[in-house]
Amino acid sequence: MGARNASAARVVTRSSRGAESRHNNTLLTAPNQQRSYNKSTRSHAMRIAFIGLGNMGGPMATNLVKAGHDVCVFDLSEQAMQTLEDAGASRAASAEAVTQEAEVVVSMLPAGAHVKGLYLGKDGAPGLLDTLSGNPLIIDASTIAPDDSRTVGAAAAERGFAFVDAPVSGGVGGAVAGTLSFIVGGSDEGFERAKPVLEAMGKNIFHAGETGAGQVAKICNNMLLGILMSGTAEALALGVENGLDPAVLSEVMKQSSGGNWALNGYNPWPGVMEKAPASNGYQGGFHTDLMAKDLGLAWELALGSKSTVPMGSQARNLFALHAANGNGGLDFSSIQRLYRRDED
Repeated sequence: MGARNASAARVVTRSSRGAESRHNNTLLTAPNQQRSYNKSTRSHAMRIAFIGLGNMGGPMATNLVKAGHDVCVFDLSEQAMQTLEDAGASRAASAEAVTQEAEVVVSMLPAGAHVKGLYLGKDGAPGLLDTLSGNPLIIDASTIAPDDSRTVGAAAAERGFAFVDAPVSGGVGGAVAGTLSFIVGGSDEGFERAKPVLEAMGKNIFHAGETGAGQVAKICNNMLLGILMSGTAEALALGVENGLDPAVLSEVMKQSSGGNWALNGYNPWPGVMEKAPASNGYQGGFHTDLMAKDLGLAWELALGSKSTVPMGSQARNLFALHAANGNGGLDFSSIQRLYRRDED
């Protein structure tokens, strides 16, 4: 599968500073559109094209601007581009235009079909790999199937471009705070070139192995996250149905062997954790649809390698059911509603 032994994985941790798009359509290109870079006086500034400004991509691009990089953005949402322009970025009218003169191209899109359409083209239209000039580094931060990353990476290599897959962990909060973890797949050279860019958006930068390895590691992580969140919601519901206060039970489990990230930092029961999406009507955060998608990727990965993932498969079924019941646009911690008798 191209990934090196876990003991060989490299990690860069940044101790202090100086999270997936909304799109459902293939990004468009407009060959005659020109991009416009802002001028920066910082010597380390790079010209960065950023494509995909959703809940994760928008804050990530903003942090690149804050770090002094010369950022030009493209998104299908006018509002998203205006927000980044207000933050100091410039904008372009198409995906092709935004990459002109770029030293680095960053994409943050919802699915493999969007990534392949962007770089390889679709329906007879050329992809970015056929229109890029110079020697830009391509960083795809989307969470997609490893084989999709390998396909795009191989096509980029054929044209002489360096490509790394760099899916993220840390959610919207981490994207805003610039504390994301990036799990990178690609060559040593590509990883070294990507680090200065990723360090402006994240705290932990891992090199998991060759192209596609970042996706494998991210999929494993999110499968575990889905299992933890559904298990946490189940335990809380059981306790409440038997007379316990959810806040008290949460604290007991947090300080005991049941403590985990979902419980400790992202509690799914409303009112227990003030800043958690559960206490804001499950708005924002990481959508149920995206968790269901990632668990589907885990299932497909397991199918291909003939791996046994009974708990991952059960989590996939639970989140798929929850999404089908009309909760796809809510934060994935809303899986709590599936277990509550007072929720229909």
